[in-house]
Amino acid sequence: MRLGQTVPDFKAETTKGPISFHEWQGNDWVVLFSHPADFTPVCTTELGRIAVHQPEFAKRNAKCLAHSVDALNSHVDWVNDIKSYCLDIPGDFPYPIIADPTRDLAVSLGMLDEDQKKDPEVAKTIRALFIISPDHKVRLSMFYPMSTGRNVDEILRTIDSLQLTDRLKVVATPANWTPGTKVMILPSVTDEEANKLFPKGFDKVSMPSGVNYVRTTENY
Repeated sequence: MRLGQTVPDFKAETTKGPISFHEWQGNDWVVLFSHPADFTPVCTTELGRIAVHQPEFAKRNAKCLAHSVDALNSHVDWVNDIKSYCLDIPGDFPYPIIADPTRDLAVSLGMLDEDQKKDPEVAKTIRALFIISPDHKVRLSMFYPMSTGRNVDEILRTIDSLQLTDRLKVVATPANWTPGTKVMILPSVTDEEANKLFPKGFDKVSMPSGVNYVRTTENY
């Protein structure tokens, strides 16, 4: 799935019952993230930490949707393991896990090549994350190797950035940005326009090139 591409309205069996993706998403954001297989140690920690942070996703009107190529009954047993390992998950496991034993959904979403899906070793290397806006479009993607677990704070940070820049379309967030820190004014915005948009002012950084393109302002 490329950035800006519409996620198809797929149907799937999950640990929370059958879903039709567009209907299930509604007007929310979605974090769709896949895993190589059930009962894998790194993935167990990831699903657990995302479950613990569920209230933070809810604050951002974001739903979480996990994916693994194993069958539904395997997912149910895995959820019990995750809850046993991550004892700080409050209440029931909060989000669904898609069962995709045929790997057809993984192929359609670009997580796996068609000619690899029957290879029991290669087909385990499905490890993708998509952030999907309410119009069903992919807004951000991350791909991880099997050896490296995801950073939940980074997922939340990117949702914050996407939602801020959707609301205030004349800014972008710089490296290591976090909510409440300064943002960058887009080069397409003139100084005159910036003065009107940001009445509290903005900072201009002089560059050796003489090109006026680095301007920062408070996070409105």
